[in-house]
Amino acid sequence: MREAAKSFQDLIVWQKAHQAVLKAYQLSQAFPKSEQYALTSQFRRSVTSIAANIAEGFKKKGRADKARFLNVAQGSLEETRYYLILIQDLEYAETSKLMIQIEEISKLLAAYTKAILNSAS
Repeated sequence: MREAAKSFQDLIVWQKAHQAVLKAYQLSQAFPKSEQYALTSQFRRSVTSIAANIAEGFKKKGRADKARFLNVAQGSLEETRYYLILIQDLEYAETSKLMIQIEEISKLLAAYTKAILNSAS
């Protein structure tokens, strides 16, 4: 049996989300300057929100409160998924590798949320 996480940084789902943030920042550096306050900003905000909400939810006391933050993270993940489609369609960058990471995070997030909701208080 795995040892309980002592910090959000111990969570595999957060670690993967953080890696996606780093990749998103790297990817968006090549976007046109005209996108600096538009797509670049929105894309970075949405992907950062995934990891940030996992972190924020970690210390919440009740299962419902924890699950609410994980649900917000899932919403941000879906927003990020859309931006990756848009970035690809605009031909700003190749997004398939990051899309695979996002899919993995989505599955981990769903499993983590289910585990939280099914755990004893």
